Amino acid sequence: MTTDTTASTTVAAPTKSAPTGLIGIPQHIGRALATGGSALAVVSTFLAWTWTAAFPGDLTFYGYPGGLQVLVLVGGLLATLFGLASYGVKGLRWLTPAGADAAVKYAVLGTFVTAWYTVLAISFQLGGIVNLEPGGYLVAAATLTALLGALALPFERPEPDPIDPDETGWERFRHDAGHAWATFRAAFASDSPRPVRTLPSYVEILIIVGILALALVVFTYGIGTEYDELFVGFLITAGFGFSALNRSGLIAHASQITARHTNITVCGAFIAAACFPFTQTDDQYATLGVYILIFATVALGLNIVVGLAGLLDLGYVAFLGVGAYAAALVSGSPSSPFGVHFPFWAAVLVGAVASLIFGVLIGAPTLRLRGDYLAIVTLGFGEIFRIAVNNTDGTSGPDITNGSNGIASIPDLNIFGFDFGIQHDIAGFTIGRFANYFFLMLLITAVVVLVFRRSGDSRIGRAWVAIREDETAALAMGINGFRVKLIAFAVGATLAGLAGTVQAHVTYTVTPEQYLFAGTTPPNSAFLLAAVVLGGMGTIAGPLIGAALLFLIPNKLQFLGDYQLLAFGLALVLLMRFRPEGLIPNRRRQLEFHEEADAPTVLSKTGA
Repeated sequence: MTTDTTASTTVAAPTKSAPTGLIGIPQHIGRALATGGSALAVVSTFLAWTWTAAFPGDLTFYGYPGGLQVLVLVGGLLATLFGLASYGVKGLRWLTPAGADAAVKYAVLGTFVTAWYTVLAISFQLGGIVNLEPGGYLVAAATLTALLGALALPFERPEPDPIDPDETGWERFRHDAGHAWATFRAAFASDSPRPVRTLPSYVEILIIVGILALALVVFTYGIGTEYDELFVGFLITAGFGFSALNRSGLIAHASQITARHTNITVCGAFIAAACFPFTQTDDQYATLGVYILIFATVALGLNIVVGLAGLLDLGYVAFLGVGAYAAALVSGSPSSPFGVHFPFWAAVLVGAVASLIFGVLIGAPTLRLRGDYLAIVTLGFGEIFRIAVNNTDGTSGPDITNGSNGIASIPDLNIFGFDFGIQHDIAGFTIGRFANYFFLMLLITAVVVLVFRRSGDSRIGRAWVAIREDETAALAMGINGFRVKLIAFAVGATLAGLAGTVQAHVTYTVTPEQYLFAGTTPPNSAFLLAAVVLGGMGTIAGPLIGAALLFLIPNKLQFLGDYQLLAFGLALVLLMRFRPEGLIPNRRRQLEFHEEADAPTVLSKTGA
């Protein structure tokens, strides 16, 4: 009898290899190198980095970090803490709710770039690496070791798309470049997230207070950098530090906490901003503060037009000019042909109403246009305004604005006997002229924020969002698109005019050259639009932060000369590439730009 046996073949399921790093060092060794190297970088900041005080910041002291050493100290501490958290050290796991590896990579990279930027700057400015002291050599070696360790941490390498044999050489190059870019991004991607516990309300409020205090310290330090090298190092440390905190999950966790206590966060933010003048000993940096607030308030008004209603306005700075000129003409300037001196509240009303009227007059015939056509018309209005005020000089037209000379010698404000042009002593602190205007502008910013919040949450605000998302669908649902867009245009113009009334008194003079479409310094229409997009369209904090960055960075980068706009443009390109939804995005735009990552998994049907 013959027995037939059928051999069964067992096919082993393919196993997925463990994720590896960019270099062949084992993960546990890489994690130890990253953590240990960062700790050594911290130690190096207490040693001298150079022997002479000729380098800015005087890095010759032992036991006392100064200048750029402080930034390396902060970056090294952050990287060390994240590294210890990756080992599961008790009491530090809360630092990495979304995983530690990606946070370690960004923190280490930021420390490395700052340290080597300082070492190279010392070598170039002083004439070679011979000018380095032991601390300089130690920080260079420590940060390089930490970087090698960070590159050994694991990441998921994306599988490449199949190559089409019919692709041309250029298409195949794009395919390979895209896979290389995806691999690089995966190397800095977060590892698996961990659930975050819900905290008691009083603890969350204390966390909000700590966040606002940290924001005030960072802003005060950034605006008060005394030399160019320190500000460049601050940008590097702040940028990579923010990325590390974001990858660790702390930013998302903080956003959830502030969203649950919105009113407390908004009030606390204004209190923190009000503390800024008390951190200054003179008006040097309070001057930047008041200009930032003016720029930020105008950007928030533009956010209603662009962020909520979706109307691309390229001539918005003209409404700021209308408010400034209207207030200057009635505020007692000897250059004004009217010869009147209204109190401040009346000048504010004149400026706001004038901008409102111009907003309606420009919007009524043009808001039936869409997209690029509307943008071109608003761009034309901005240029028409500048040319008009330049020609109303008594020669080319009626004598109203003094042409290119503008309205000069605008007097300081005096509200209820409080003269904004002189110093005042408050609680032992001396508050100068620009600090006085800072508090006034902060009050106006609060009004603009209130208007934005109430408008966005109202019926008309929901109609703006509907028009922005799909105007045809909104019209089909019964929304009067023209009226809704005209209201957005009018409200945005009014808020810009409100800020313009304060700008006229702060600058003493209003001239046509202050209200261009584009220029090297804000405010202008291009910078205003960039502030809204950079910060996050449709949010309150986004344009405020975007405007602060776009005003502060060009002001601090003036030492680059002709390369200033090049460096600034490259920074914007990189930011838009890595975070296209803006620094503080709303949830809708975040989902739009990261649809694939956030979309739920769809299960396919399987037959029985």
